[in-house]
Amino acid sequence: MSSRNFLVRLISSLWHGVDGVRKILHLLLLVMLFLIFFGAVSGTAPILPQQAALFIQPVGPLVEQLDGDSYDRAVAELLGDAPPQTLVQDIIDALEFAKTDDRISALHLELSAMGGGGLSKLRRIGVAIEDFKESGKPVVASADYFSQSAYHLAAHADELYMHPEGMVFMQGYGGFRSYYKEAIDTLRLDWNVFRVGTHKSFVEPYTRMDMSPEDRESRTRLIGQFWTMYQQDVEAARELPEGTIDDFAQNLVAHVAAAKGDIAVASRELGLVDELVGHAELRAILTEYAGEDSDDSTDYSSVHSTDYLGNIRLLHSNDVQDENVAVIVAVGNILNGSQPSGTIGGASTAGLLRRALSDDSVKAVVLRVDSPGGSVFASEVIAHEIVALQAAGKPVVASMGSVAASGGYWISVVADQIIASPATVTGSIGVFGMFPTYQRTLEAIGVTTDGVGTTPWAGQLRPDREMSEPMKELFQLIIGDAYDDFISGVADQRGMEKDFVDSVAQGQIWTGQDALEHGLVDTLGTFEDSVRAAAELAGLEEGDYGRKLIEISLSPTEQMVLDLLAVSSSAGLNIEALVRGRSALESFANRLEALLAGLSQFNDPKGVYSHCFCEID
Repeated sequence: MSSRNFLVRLISSLWHGVDGVRKILHLLLLVMLFLIFFGAVSGTAPILPQQAALFIQPVGPLVEQLDGDSYDRAVAELLGDAPPQTLVQDIIDALEFAKTDDRISALHLELSAMGGGGLSKLRRIGVAIEDFKESGKPVVASADYFSQSAYHLAAHADELYMHPEGMVFMQGYGGFRSYYKEAIDTLRLDWNVFRVGTHKSFVEPYTRMDMSPEDRESRTRLIGQFWTMYQQDVEAARELPEGTIDDFAQNLVAHVAAAKGDIAVASRELGLVDELVGHAELRAILTEYAGEDSDDSTDYSSVHSTDYLGNIRLLHSNDVQDENVAVIVAVGNILNGSQPSGTIGGASTAGLLRRALSDDSVKAVVLRVDSPGGSVFASEVIAHEIVALQAAGKPVVASMGSVAASGGYWISVVADQIIASPATVTGSIGVFGMFPTYQRTLEAIGVTTDGVGTTPWAGQLRPDREMSEPMKELFQLIIGDAYDDFISGVADQRGMEKDFVDSVAQGQIWTGQDALEHGLVDTLGTFEDSVRAAAELAGLEEGDYGRKLIEISLSPTEQMVLDLLAVSSSAGLNIEALVRGRSALESFANRLEALLAGLSQFNDPKGVYSHCFCEID
């Protein structure tokens, strides 16, 4: 009897314990939900100083769209682990709002941490800075080190300062890549390549050990135009004598030697910077324009552009109206299926276009393209959705960013109008396919593959078997047909002769200015010009329409988790401390994975691609 009572008491105690834990967890869940609800309903704009300088500090490269899955990126931002990137539109919006905001007395561009940025992106921000200057508010640019891209923005400032130990470095423009032909031969790989286009250079690293004469000619023309544009932009903005920038770059050693080895002094002597000042001196200069910081008398009053935008967007909601021009951003390689932001997925981007189609408030669409291309199949899926929008009476304008070439041009050419920047890289109308096999590598270590099949095609797409001549012929026919579809589509859409399209195609790359002369685009302009053009095509009057960004959104569960993390962070919880830092081995593995992803991500069902080697450094 006593043992039975003991067992009952034990079970009862365990049950009460479990029930107690359940109640505690339930209470914690209710607290979490309350915090999320409280954070959501009590969100108020942060209080800004009555007088401050707008502090814009681009970090990392300038981009049209942030990379990666939106949820993963948001969590990484809360944890302080997000890859550095700066949205071009964020800078432009901040400048636009601050121009007429009486609380903003000056603009401070701090450019030390800025990475690269396509020339078209730099020009777009440059126009916004010049527009801001019309307010009469001073613009001060500073950096410890000015990269070439950063200096393009700095040149638009009224005052340009650099640290005495800093430097301005201009390397010009170039395009370099590695070539693997000898390594492939050494490893006894058969890298079967199929292409149409005399200048389609994407496959050259697998077939050559150097740049082909065709690619060299095309790329030399392209970078020469970019360098001329860059010099003209900077010299006009800084009011420098013509040839100053090229002289500094070409004769850098001589200029530094004349300055007794001090590259900062050399930069000042040529008028590239106004003064060489330390951080304390810079703060004193900015204090004259913005006043002292209310919490720190040794610093100037400022508001970071991120906080400023958060304040403005919370107070002013958004630009959506009853009738809108939708904006869909297509950035990165074009791949089949659904893909995260920073990559164009055939299915996911088509889904965004269908959302614009089903949205009655959307009267026109701007497709902002910044892509070197990729999967032909995915490009065609996207193009079909654009045609569906047009059939529904919703015009589409393709707005080309830094790059809209190969597949990027494929999805642009079906639009009602194509607007490019003079510094856009476009064209590269060509098609290729690759299928490497390694049967000779296996034979070298005593491994062979054999078998039977009912047709000549059985086992042909195995990488451990040599590709037969009929299969090679079939591949080339498919590639040729895709190229014919490409140039035929361009001819139909652009009202051009097919033979002429072929003459400017062949994988050749063009600047936006070249493309206009060849009839590949309709006009040169900015993203803002594209929005106005789309509105005009839809019959919308200026001021009577809004702008609606259509993008991949978070699920309710993902948003709830992010709200919880954000509220916890604002309540003082150090979320970063909950995450174990990456080891050196993990960091190396992540970089290796990103490197290998360049080849592994290609997933066109037929293995047919229209992709451009468009990297311009």
